[in-house]
Amino acid sequence: MNTALQPAFVTAPGVSLEAYVQSVQAVPVLSAEEEKSLAERLYFNDDVEAARQLVLSHLRFVVHIAKSYSGYGLPQADLIQEGNVGLMKAVKRFDPNVGVRLISFAVHWIKAEIHEYVLRNWRIVKIATTKAQRKLFFNLRSQKKRLGWMTTDEVNAIAQDLGVDARDVREMEGRLGAYDASYDAPVDADDDCVGQAPVFYLEDQSQDPAMVLEEMDWESSHNQRLYQAMEVLDERSRDILQRRWFDDDKATLHDLAAKYDVSAERIRQLEKNAMKKIKAHILEA
Repeated sequence: MNTALQPAFVTAPGVSLEAYVQSVQAVPVLSAEEEKSLAERLYFNDDVEAARQLVLSHLRFVVHIAKSYSGYGLPQADLIQEGNVGLMKAVKRFDPNVGVRLISFAVHWIKAEIHEYVLRNWRIVKIATTKAQRKLFFNLRSQKKRLGWMTTDEVNAIAQDLGVDARDVREMEGRLGAYDASYDAPVDADDDCVGQAPVFYLEDQSQDPAMVLEEMDWESSHNQRLYQAMEVLDERSRDILQRRWFDDDKATLHDLAAKYDVSAERIRQLEKNAMKKIKAHILEA
């Protein structure tokens, strides 16, 4: 058994990608006999150390596979991390009695995890949901022979090669050619740009326009009747209500008592009587 199976330390991809790649490249590749022995220890005895050695010896393959997805504009370290998750799932499920090498089995798990990560993060809106869309997302760009929109013959040829409908090819071509737009206007946008933000083109369903208009009419009518009712009061009562209820800086009973040289209780009575008169006037109107 190869005892020098891993370097003294393997960094995480997010710490230093270059150092990580050097570390995993330093891990020796297992021979078929070594791999089978470790896989049997894991499969039959749940040997955690055997699982660790199997994972470490195959990290270099994850790096190689992750590099093929660099064209999606996502961090290489994140792609490797996701691929490592797939590798660990494959190691856990690997059956040494099948008669294939671990990498042949693990490559599908590694790619599956990377695919999920790319689909989740490549666009704000999920770009591929069906099986046909996912197949097209990862193959359409490599199938195209030139830049620009594809002709009908090219669409039909790709659809036949991938076993999908031509309409799915056209739809995915459009999705790949689109771009994410900010829902809100940029903070530093001028008046012309602000009006072009998608948020201003969506229907506001929070309120019914008819109800809004009705409430505005009711408020206007209510205020008008209130002002008319105030006119039936004497000057002192009107001033007391104005200072107690309508001014921004509202007066206290003692403030008004001092102004009119009466008790605070008298001001409270005048206020109460004035409110009764206003209520009666509004109900009669």
